[in-house]
Amino acid sequence: MEILEQDKKRIGQALFVFLIILCAYFAVRVFSEVKMVSLFDESAEPATVSFSGHGEVTAVPDIANIYFTISKDAATVKEAQASVAAVEKKALDILKAKKIEDKDIKTTDASFSPKYEYKTAICPQPADGASSYYCGGGKQVIVGYTASESINVKVRNTDDAATIMQELGATGVSNLNGPSFAVDNEDGLKAEARKKAIDDAKMKAESLAKDLGVKLGKIRGFSEPENYPIYAGKAEMMSLDSVRNAAAPAQLPKGENIISSDVTITYELK
Repeated sequence: MEILEQDKKRIGQALFVFLIILCAYFAVRVFSEVKMVSLFDESAEPATVSFSGHGEVTAVPDIANIYFTISKDAATVKEAQASVAAVEKKALDILKAKKIEDKDIKTTDASFSPKYEYKTAICPQPADGASSYYCGGGKQVIVGYTASESINVKVRNTDDAATIMQELGATGVSNLNGPSFAVDNEDGLKAEARKKAIDDAKMKAESLAKDLGVKLGKIRGFSEPENYPIYAGKAEMMSLDSVRNAAAPAQLPKGENIISSDVTITYELK
């Protein structure tokens, strides 16, 4: 009996060890499966956090844009175009005298169109005492043509803008607008503003990560909406009447342009 008790005890110990080994085996298998899923399951997206940044630079405008239209009416297309060409020559002579280069003079539109009038038919005279009546037969007829041409001018010496506009106003142009002050190298300023915005977003990200006690991983996303220049100073626009009636060219304030950038950067969290 004593031998049987010892055998039972040894068998129980062996079963206990076997169960421990079996549990350890399955634990390792489960851990391996979970690890493989975490490595290859692309649906398991890491936690992310986004930060916005703003940057801006200021610059004094170094170009002035002037826009004008020449529009003339005549009985034929050829005559209308000839009238436009005569005014255009005067305008170009003024621009060349101010050393405006050909690359800075651009025709944006040139067209002609017929002019119509509604002509009523000549009706027979009513008999004595009869009231007038409508006999029909009216129609649209061409009575002439309108030719027009629109030109944009980039003035690099902004101090000449007011004088150029005054002289153009005396040539007979139909519509004169400007000057619109701008910065010629705006792309370079946009890149500078974007860098400031990115640095701002990075600084915010590093500060918050430090406060939360987390680490930032790789960048998962970046976006930058379209940004437009802001005119901080007042750039006065001269009307055609004010140009023609001015006793002397006005000194126009150019103000200051602000070029800004807003970005959003998304980081992984480790």
